[in-house]
Amino acid sequence: MSTSCKFIKTSSSGFDNPTLYRSIVGALQYATIKRPDLAFSVNKVCQYMSNPLEHHWTTVKRILRYLQGSLHMGIQLRPANPSSSLSLTAFCDADWASDPDDRKSISGACLFVDPNIVTWWSKKQQIVSRSNTEVEYRSLALVSQKLIWVESLLSELQFNYQTPLVLCDNLSTVSMAHNPVLHHKTKHIELDLFFVRDGVQSKL
Repeated sequence: MSTSCKFIKTSSSGFDNPTLYRSIVGALQYATIKRPDLAFSVNKVCQYMSNPLEHHWTTVKRILRYLQGSLHMGIQLRPANPSSSLSLTAFCDADWASDPDDRKSISGACLFVDPNIVTWWSKKQQIVSRSNTEVEYRSLALVSQKLIWVESLLSELQFNYQTPLVLCDNLSTVSMAHNPVLHHKTKHIELDLFFVRDGVQSKL
């Protein structure tokens, strides 16, 4: 499913069997446990469980056809190098104001321990962001929280790991994470800003 695909709540007639829609979409959520490639698409169709339309059902059938043709795909786990510390790498991104119904944004991220992906998500943010930098920064704050949890788990299991690396494609967000000066234009995201900046300074 293309990330540029836009759904709205009133673009077509209602689906005549909403119970079937909810049942299949609910089952698809279990498929995302080991299929990161489905996270965005399933998250999208889950947003219309209360009142599914015909074009939502068409998208669900397309996801099912994709699943049928890619049953061999899954997560491949590779052994870590026992002679070196584990590497932690996270990727995060966001799609600003992508929902035409409420203009909320979508955040997505994945986290790797060495070459293995260990957690991933695609979810709608709870508030409306007023700039692309703001939505990217909220996504960065969320992935930072997950990194801290993974670090805590590895420490408890007595694994050595390197300083985490977080990759974000927004230059303004990266600058804010390193800049000790809090500008008045970023006051509305002050909590996330301080949370991420503390992580940068302490190297998580």
